[in-house]
Amino acid sequence: MGFLQGFAYGLFLSCLPWLIIGMIEPRLAVPVDPPTRWQVLLRYWLIIPFIAFILWATSLFGGFGPTLGGWVAGLLAIFVAIPAERGLRGWLRRRAERRREAEREAAAARERAALERKAREAGLAILDPEQPPVGADELVRALCQTKGDLLKARRPDLASQVDRIYTRYTHVNEVLEGKFDARELTFERSLNLVREVSWTAVDNLNTMASVARGVRGVDVENVRGRLSRQAQMTDEERQALERRLELVEETETRLRELGARNEAAITALDDAAVAVSAVSTDRPRASVAANQALEDLRQFVEKAHHYGRQGE
Repeated sequence: MGFLQGFAYGLFLSCLPWLIIGMIEPRLAVPVDPPTRWQVLLRYWLIIPFIAFILWATSLFGGFGPTLGGWVAGLLAIFVAIPAERGLRGWLRRRAERRREAEREAAAARERAALERKAREAGLAILDPEQPPVGADELVRALCQTKGDLLKARRPDLASQVDRIYTRYTHVNEVLEGKFDARELTFERSLNLVREVSWTAVDNLNTMASVARGVRGVDVENVRGRLSRQAQMTDEERQALERRLELVEETETRLRELGARNEAAITALDDAAVAVSAVSTDRPRASVAANQALEDLRQFVEKAHHYGRQGE
């Protein structure tokens, strides 16, 4: 009880210097983020003095006087408690961030699975970033790598464009191979144009992966939650948080612009497939026109009947 009584005296006396320090620089006396002078007043004018009073009143039942060890412990309690509390809050904050990170990755995985399921239902070919298709050319391998970069940036919604471009690219190639001979100059020119359009889309997707990776570490929900408590932060901190949201919005605008370019490339590939499919390259196997063939067949039938009657 003597130690407890000395601790209460030392804790109570240490409140005044910490109150003065906190009013001058709140960050030194309050281990919260963001620190304010109201928190300093609440902590060192009300909460800790009340705790010291409760400890002192409890120690009176023992009937012992305050000890030197209690005095020293009380005087050093706040000095030790501030970094300890700051470390505990930092650990809790990091754990919450890790939990949010895991939740975001799980949500991205669910979204990726849903997009892949929709793609399979729509008949789209799905690329595996780790295992390109057998016999894949340089463009398809580049698409696989780009899709892997987009998935690492937690943007499966953008990665789905890779599958669509790959599907269109392979479809146009199949149509060209079915309509033209590989030795024809038209086939070579058409194939080069298709590849040029597809490479443009690959470049756009690489830029999208780089841009999305730049804001991957920004927790938008956390920033918006902190901005909703503007009364508890300084103007400098509020401006910094608002700038983070502006960066995210600018990034999303840039991604939408690049996505629109990719949609134009996909449309161009669809147009090419339809146009090539409409080209008639088959040579007629019949030696005469269809009307002439029907007329000859009718005359043959009449002669056959006439020949049968003569035989009777």
